[in-house]
Amino acid sequence: MTAMPAPAPSRTTARRVLLGSLSGSAIEWFDFFLYATAAALIFNTQFFPTDDPALSLILSYVTVSLTFFVRPFGGILFAHIGDRVGRKKTLVITLSLMGGATVAIGVLPTFEQVGVLAPLLLLACRIIQGLAIGGEWGGALLLAFENAPAQRRGFYGAVPQSGATIGMLLATAAFALVSLLPQDAFDAWGWRLPFIASVVLVFIGLWIRKGLSETPAFQDAKDSGDVAKLPLVEVLRDHWRSVLVAIGGKVFEVAPFYLFATFVVSYTTGTLDFARSTVLNAVTAGAFVSTFMILLSGALSDRFGRRRTFLVGVIATGAFMVPFFLLLNIGMDWGVYAAVIIGLGIVWPPVTATFGTFLSELFPTRVRYTGITLASQVGSALAGGTAPLIATWMLATFGGSWTPIAVYFIGLAVISTVSVLLAPAVTRREARRSTDPTADTRPTRSTPVSA
Repeated sequence: MTAMPAPAPSRTTARRVLLGSLSGSAIEWFDFFLYATAAALIFNTQFFPTDDPALSLILSYVTVSLTFFVRPFGGILFAHIGDRVGRKKTLVITLSLMGGATVAIGVLPTFEQVGVLAPLLLLACRIIQGLAIGGEWGGALLLAFENAPAQRRGFYGAVPQSGATIGMLLATAAFALVSLLPQDAFDAWGWRLPFIASVVLVFIGLWIRKGLSETPAFQDAKDSGDVAKLPLVEVLRDHWRSVLVAIGGKVFEVAPFYLFATFVVSYTTGTLDFARSTVLNAVTAGAFVSTFMILLSGALSDRFGRRRTFLVGVIATGAFMVPFFLLLNIGMDWGVYAAVIIGLGIVWPPVTATFGTFLSELFPTRVRYTGITLASQVGSALAGGTAPLIATWMLATFGGSWTPIAVYFIGLAVISTVSVLLAPAVTRREARRSTDPTADTRPTRSTPVSA
């Protein structure tokens, strides 16, 4: 199901909308990936010290993965506000929560200082981050999507998606910078600097979003009284098939990202004994390439269709799983760079660039925030934060062999492929049963039905 075409915004309005969507998304993901990077490099020793380094790392990754199960609750809460009150106000709340939790992490005491209270405080901050990002993603996406001309929805929807790689680029670059400090200084206070400094970015993001108006699609729905009283109930009652399709598509949109950007750090520095700076620089290069490829892929999806572009990315990424590990295990720095840049920067971007728009086109305006957020955050909980944890467990269980990890990710690619191929039938079925009299359910070239 698609929204009625939005009128083409002026150039000034379009720039402000895209900047507002991108800036908030990038800042939220910067804060989010600061934690993920620190979990691979520092939290295992400073907050979860044990006699077994592998166990400490697993415990550190548990805090990454557990909060993915919090994200659906944050998504439901803020999506309800977004579908009832508006996209703009919700985005201000989520950005403020994320920024506050991130700065707090930067000043937390360590296990050596306060004992078990340290990991508990860390987990509390991470839960707040999870709640905030659960609501932020959908709002940032809809800010762009619902302001987009019909023929450019793919590109507009790709802009906030590139915020994830920009945020990761900034987070990885920040850690690469503080990693230049002597090890003692890095361990004592250097790792804290990026977390504390993020408060500056948060204020910039809030300032940019302050001048934005509500999206035309939501404003029209609100003016006409077409606002769902209980969006979650309506989604589960009328659009549960679309939710299942979207969850299936999400698992391989999110899992490879954490393989290429997070697990690769611990695997190459721990198992393969590469220098930390080498791996962080490779991830930074991969994120840089990925940012431009996401925007290009979004534009291409306006020409070739969302489903086609998405499936090309899924198949290419699944096929790259074995070569990815083969390149890493060459033992040369160039192999690490090649593996990360190809995986993160080339084969994966078409998947994430198109997924947000593909997802948005499955749901009508009145429940779109709730529908896309519920599906996305459940999919992230199942295959996002758990990806590095499962990969680390497999590595320990199977004697350091990477083959089971590659097989696992190929299996996720199959699930996403089948789910997205089922999307047209699901969309047509729900269109016939729809209780929304304003929904435009006719297939168009830009929708997943016609792709």
